Amino acid sequence: METETIIVSDDEKDMRIDKLLSNRFEIHSRSYFQYLIENQCVLLNGQVIKKRAVPSVGDEISIFFQLTEEILATPENIPLNILFEDEHIIAINKPASMVTHPAVGNRTKTFVNALLYHCSNLAPSEDPLRPGIVHRLDKDTTGVLIAAKTVRAHQALISQFSNRKIEKQYLAICLNHLENQKVDAPIARHPVKRKEMAVVENGKQAITCFQTIAFQNDLSLVLAKPVTGRTHQIRVHLKHINHPILGDATYGSAKANKKYHVERQLLHAYKLQFTHPITNVAMEIVAPIPEDMKKIIMTHIKN
Repeated sequence: METETIIVSDDEKDMRIDKLLSNRFEIHSRSYFQYLIENQCVLLNGQVIKKRAVPSVGDEISIFFQLTEEILATPENIPLNILFEDEHIIAINKPASMVTHPAVGNRTKTFVNALLYHCSNLAPSEDPLRPGIVHRLDKDTTGVLIAAKTVRAHQALISQFSNRKIEKQYLAICLNHLENQKVDAPIARHPVKRKEMAVVENGKQAITCFQTIAFQNDLSLVLAKPVTGRTHQIRVHLKHINHPILGDATYGSAKANKKYHVERQLLHAYKLQFTHPITNVAMEIVAPIPEDMKKIIMTHIKN
């Protein structure tokens, strides 16, 4: 279930709440929000309200999006670039634009839809939208994405992720010359831009280690090793230290993105090291660098 919190703006003054929400979230109809309101899934300043309610400027609206039948995960014949597979786990090289699991706004063509088709005997999950999922990558982040095919493997991998026993290495192309460093800066939901994360004093601890592999002109090829696993962690930390990822539409530089003609954040989950959840064999899965990143590296960093 996805949750959003918004603040009523001046141009939404005197607007009924169901209309206001359908204007804000255009992928949903007014009747959908009426359904949510009737089922007490919309709160106005923390209180249950009726669909005829008219919020005031500055009011806080919390929306608990409910999944309707058409959003439920169904098998889809989507090709997967498989890096490793056995009867217990599967690891793929996720392409840019693929979402990990269905959610509001991304109902189909996700990794889960492909996984359900590829693994006809996939173990059931408490969450019907996340069968086998043990971690996720942002929509436009590429690279190693692993899933469990059995309940036992799922539980063991979740435990490894929770106990920080899985080492993740990412490659990123970011702006300016980044010096090797460890960033220890807490992350939470942005206080104003509710769809973004930010370094916030009372946020959850977030630690990332950065090492520059190559630098030229105004770009760095960086190896990032996140110790924790917060939402958008690498992207937020790089923005925090003034080295945003090239192509990042949310946390990056629009001017640089336009200069280099890059339309997605150049962040790649390059390597995953872990213990096989069933055989206990040490595993290392590597995803080849995608072509768009290769082009920037060869043209602007290592030319």
